[in-house]
Amino acid sequence: MENTIATRIADFLKEYPPFSLLDKAILDQLASRAIVQYVEAGQVVFREGEQPPKQIYIVRQGAINLYKGKEESNQWVDSCDEGDVFGLRPLLVDEPYALTAIAAEESLLYAIPIAGLEKSFLEHPKVSYYLMTNFASGMSYRFSSIKRGNYLQERHAQSGEPYQLVEIQSIDHSKDPISCPPDTSIREAAEIMSEKNVGSIILVDAHGNPVGIATDKDFRRKVVTGHYSIDEPISRIMSSPVLTIRPDVTIADVQVRMIKHRVHHLCVTEDGTNQSKVLGVISEHDLLVLQGNNPANLLREIRISKKAGDLRLIREKAESLLRSYILQEVAINYITAIISEINDAIIVRALELSISKLKEVQQPMPEVAFCWLALGSEGRGEQLLRTDQDNALVFADVSKKKYPEIKAYFLKLAEHTTQILHEVGFEYCPAEMMASNPKWCLSLSEWKQQFSGWIQTPDPKSVMLSTIFFDYRPVYGEKWLAEELTAHIFGQVDRHALFLSLLAKNALQSPSPLSFFRGFMLERSGEHKDEFDIKKRAMMPLTDAARTLVLANKLAKINNTFRRFERLAELEPKNAELYQQAADAYEILIRFRTLEGLKNQNSGRFFNPENLSKMERLMLRNCFEPIDKLQTLLTTRFQLNFIR
Repeated sequence: MENTIATRIADFLKEYPPFSLLDKAILDQLASRAIVQYVEAGQVVFREGEQPPKQIYIVRQGAINLYKGKEESNQWVDSCDEGDVFGLRPLLVDEPYALTAIAAEESLLYAIPIAGLEKSFLEHPKVSYYLMTNFASGMSYRFSSIKRGNYLQERHAQSGEPYQLVEIQSIDHSKDPISCPPDTSIREAAEIMSEKNVGSIILVDAHGNPVGIATDKDFRRKVVTGHYSIDEPISRIMSSPVLTIRPDVTIADVQVRMIKHRVHHLCVTEDGTNQSKVLGVISEHDLLVLQGNNPANLLREIRISKKAGDLRLIREKAESLLRSYILQEVAINYITAIISEINDAIIVRALELSISKLKEVQQPMPEVAFCWLALGSEGRGEQLLRTDQDNALVFADVSKKKYPEIKAYFLKLAEHTTQILHEVGFEYCPAEMMASNPKWCLSLSEWKQQFSGWIQTPDPKSVMLSTIFFDYRPVYGEKWLAEELTAHIFGQVDRHALFLSLLAKNALQSPSPLSFFRGFMLERSGEHKDEFDIKKRAMMPLTDAARTLVLANKLAKINNTFRRFERLAELEPKNAELYQQAADAYEILIRFRTLEGLKNQNSGRFFNPENLSKMERLMLRNCFEPIDKLQTLLTTRFQLNFIR
């Protein structure tokens, strides 16, 4: 005779993760052993420090509050409502409960014995991922299951597919590298390369350490052209020093290094430096064999592009690459590095095309140093989707007589460049935070004066502008201009401590992501009514906090939000756990927003939480926790309770 209670329990469980991920046979087995438990409002289900029974709980009706401590007056941690699982400790670790569970109202629970089912649960990749994520919400470190290094594998486990991601696989290098001493003649070296059918040869010293590299390109450019005789030593045409890398590198490591340094070969050595023995060589061709859609190809296409339309097509290819990376769960730090390099290359090419166009109409580039600055998300190296432009331009100081002519040229250059970027798909900034605006195309002295004004006499508008312009990053031109400006800013901040306090106070203005009842705070009116703003409510509080803290610590050249938190964790060990949580949370938020943007063909900023799975809502809620803790830290550190 069929057990109708067990059937009803199974029908309920199958609607909620992780039970919705289980096979029917396992689900039926669970349901047949479940115990229905009624608890009154205020009744304790279990207390911190108690040895747990061999069962887990799921809320059938009502709500359960979780607290850190043995009494209800202690710190509230989370709330569980219909379909939520809690009390997972006996399933995952043999330790006493770390939290206290108390009924917030009359509730019905299913207590499910786990004897004999641990293996079935934990060997199921989707279930184990969910359980570890949920379990993490009851630990001091909420992101224990989604830290970088593990996040990729665990998130990928949800698909149930074999984990075969090219970018994070180790890359095979040639185990028998072709090398020769530096005094070998060019003729002999060429014969060795021809005999071995290789495109490069490593020059090594007596200890086998690399001192240089010669490639086919060196032979074509330096020997075939007649600049060097084939009887001269190969050291005359070698490139030195050699860019080296460790033997345990992944394809992602190799790609980023090659793209960053514009090289086509990397030398593998025992310890990753040129002071150890050569083990092999990795060429760009090796990558092309492994990956048809190589970012290096896109960068080459960008460099030879002739018009904005070409750049737009390449950026669309980059978006396709981004989509594949996101869907394959490629590490977010790798994705941001690659897409930022592509975006930077597009900006550089847009400037080069603009300079050429102005030259064609008899407006040559003046002999004045300048630097193009990326601001906002692109300045932080976090602009994965094509959003609006944020940029500025700084040029070297010139005489008052020359100033009008010089500024007019750079404004015209900025106008052409922003127009090209607009045609590529980067919309004009609605607030005109662009180099084509005379306010943001200034000489070095003017920029110093501008920042001094913001810092010395701050008001709400100047603090708001600071949050945009303090994330600048030099993309093209003379970087010393940006470095001098940075030194000036740190000097001003040192002398005007109140500014940092106001900047910290501004970081507290972003509204909480969650309502009092743990629901998502939605927009109340306007075009996005009843949608959640992930940028304003979740990402901005983290970027604002990171920016304030790195300024206070005088950390220059670290713009990326999660790298800022990682560096802060190194500097402040007592807050390292919080900063690491914030870094992990921000990476997940970037990934989530990008997925939403790719899915809906927009910026991914707004979405309806009702369309998310329970697992996605749990993951996002876990990401929100560091926000409150960071804002508490800012309040204490900058004494914000005393600022009106």
